[in-house]
Amino acid sequence: MKELKNQIEVGTSWEELGICNDFLFGKVMQNPELCKELLKRILPELEIERIEYPELQKTIKFDADAKSVRLDVYVRDEKQTIYDIEMQVTDTKELAKRTRFYQSMIDLQMIDRGESYKQLKPSYIIFICPFDMFDKGRHLYTFQNICKEDHKILLKDETTKIFLNAHGYMDDVSKELKAFLDYVAGKSTEDTFVKKLELAVKEAKRNREWRYEYMTLLMRDQENIEQGIKQGMEQGIKQGIEALMSSLREFGVEDDMIVKKIQEKFHISKEEAEKYVKDNG
Repeated sequence: MKELKNQIEVGTSWEELGICNDFLFGKVMQNPELCKELLKRILPELEIERIEYPELQKTIKFDADAKSVRLDVYVRDEKQTIYDIEMQVTDTKELAKRTRFYQSMIDLQMIDRGESYKQLKPSYIIFICPFDMFDKGRHLYTFQNICKEDHKILLKDETTKIFLNAHGYMDDVSKELKAFLDYVAGKSTEDTFVKKLELAVKEAKRNREWRYEYMTLLMRDQENIEQGIKQGMEQGIKQGIEALMSSLREFGVEDDMIVKKIQEKFHISKEEAEKYVKDNG
């Protein structure tokens, strides 16, 4: 499952959310005209005529033990090209490998067992970020597979990864895309499309069903965080006790004294300390 701490900005109320919150971004992009306009600004060369939604905020999971993927905006155009658009507010230092994982999951959804690889359609994974992942000042970073020895040779696997940086300073994108990125960066603009987005955000925040869904996810995320902290603390205590037992036993300390030392240092009951000693006897 996509990490919820990015999907739901913990501690941010529904009223304070903006386009950078990926939950709200996903809801706003359910408007096909807004979504199509955004894609046209990012990829003007494709001349997209229409888009459709195979699923809203698509979740991909293949079995109970596999890591699932929750995609913010998953659409395709009239040529069956797939687009995954993600709003990413935190530089987690693993976005490159996340695109690799997303790509593999999307590809597995496109073809069934026994079908030809020719059935795989072109796909674009797009991350919109209010930070510069590569520290080069660009607004736009586009990646395709090329030959290392000869950059004129493309692999032609028809996969593309794009990272948009709202804080770029180069003159490297159209004024239309720059206006959108300025909006993501929190800057004011009179761009018509941005004005439509601002209105759509306000309208989305009046949707009581979406508000309830957001609050439900927020509470679930908080519970997951608290559970993770608890598990981390328990694991840390366990490792500390095991290290203490190992050290004391090296000096020939008897189990009764080890139990006492564990009680004193970790503030647990005698029964709990005895269990640790028995389990690691």
